[in-house]
Amino acid sequence: MQRFFEESAWTAGVIGLGYVGLPLAMAAARSGLGVVGFDVSDERAQGLGAARSHVDDVSDADLHFALDSGATFVSDGAALAEADAVFICVPSPLARNGEPDLSHIEAAARTVAESARPGQLISLESTTYPGTTEDYLAPAVREAGLTLDEDVWVAYSPERVSPGDEMKTGDIPKVVGGVTPESGRVAAAAYRRLAESVHLVGSARAAEMSKLLENTYRAVNIGLINEVAQLSHKLGIDVWEIIEAAATKPFGFQPFYPGPGVGGHCIPLDPQYLAWRARAAHFATRFIETAERINSGMPEYTVERIAEFLETAGKALSGSRILALGVAYKAGVSDDRESAAIEVARRLIARGARVDAHDPHVGDSRIEEHGLAAVDLAALELYDLAVVLTDHGAIPYERIAEGVPLVFDSRGVYRRLGLDLANVQAL
Repeated sequence: MQRFFEESAWTAGVIGLGYVGLPLAMAAARSGLGVVGFDVSDERAQGLGAARSHVDDVSDADLHFALDSGATFVSDGAALAEADAVFICVPSPLARNGEPDLSHIEAAARTVAESARPGQLISLESTTYPGTTEDYLAPAVREAGLTLDEDVWVAYSPERVSPGDEMKTGDIPKVVGGVTPESGRVAAAAYRRLAESVHLVGSARAAEMSKLLENTYRAVNIGLINEVAQLSHKLGIDVWEIIEAAATKPFGFQPFYPGPGVGGHCIPLDPQYLAWRARAAHFATRFIETAERINSGMPEYTVERIAEFLETAGKALSGSRILALGVAYKAGVSDDRESAAIEVARRLIARGARVDAHDPHVGDSRIEEHGLAAVDLAALELYDLAVVLTDHGAIPYERIAEGVPLVFDSRGVYRRLGLDLANVQAL
């Protein structure tokens, strides 16, 4: 079976056609493999079948290429029986009580139980806690009447998607671990057709843990620099200058940058998966919990700094008209999942400010779904303050500083652009 995946023109089935699954399907098509994409949303499947992409990193032209190469997009899970390898790329959010919500993974496991056939590889890519692949997918193939390592192979390979980045799915090294060593070897052979580099670890649990470590590392270091930013402000020191200086060290330092909070589908959520699993093992994750408190407190800290900045100009936050620049969670994308920008805007409104928003990537209707008025930049003179919450490259920062009396820059974009302006204050 390993040789089959290395040498044959096999078909990749993808469950979940969102920010992870759709780029993976495109990587399979570019590699000359067949593609069967399944999504529970019939509207989404039909849109993809008409070459209409809903994901920033996949163009309509990419879809045209995949469709011309024979790719199909369906809302009927039975079609996955045509696939030789099935990759599960469904959401794995947190529930309201902070515990993992595995409902989408459970639904995918049921789809596998109904559609799996002998000769298939089943690989989970959704971020989750160590043990999920063994606990949910291995039983699903048994429910289908199949024997692990004889009929089917089960593995985990964490998604590594960076929305807005020039790197494609196939350019990013893949970590792979099987629920058995044989499943791991088969999965690694399959992923070598999808990615330039594959790193095989000893188990699915190790692969699951590696994903949580990657994003927990980022969350903890972002928490550290957010705390340093707050301390630097207290001490009258420019944190951006500090980071720039420290980054000149060619070893032992990697720069991280402060901001109004963390967002997206990984950094706010994945460390909490690890913390939850640690609590179940009666282990305290002190670094993770401290970083989470700091990061989750940044929207309120940002609001306090804006209020202070307005006070220096003799204005109160309540009653001020504020232009929020950016709604997406990071620059260059339309993804607003868990966006700190939205939380800052909501807190400003709760303090009595009137907040309008401009985002060249997020559609006006989506902005308005968050309770904000979507505006262009034609009437800058109406605003008391503009706040940079997402540093999109398409925003005319110098023109905004010329048209609005005060600008609060929570992303350090003015410094990066070399714009030293008296009415701009950085986080």
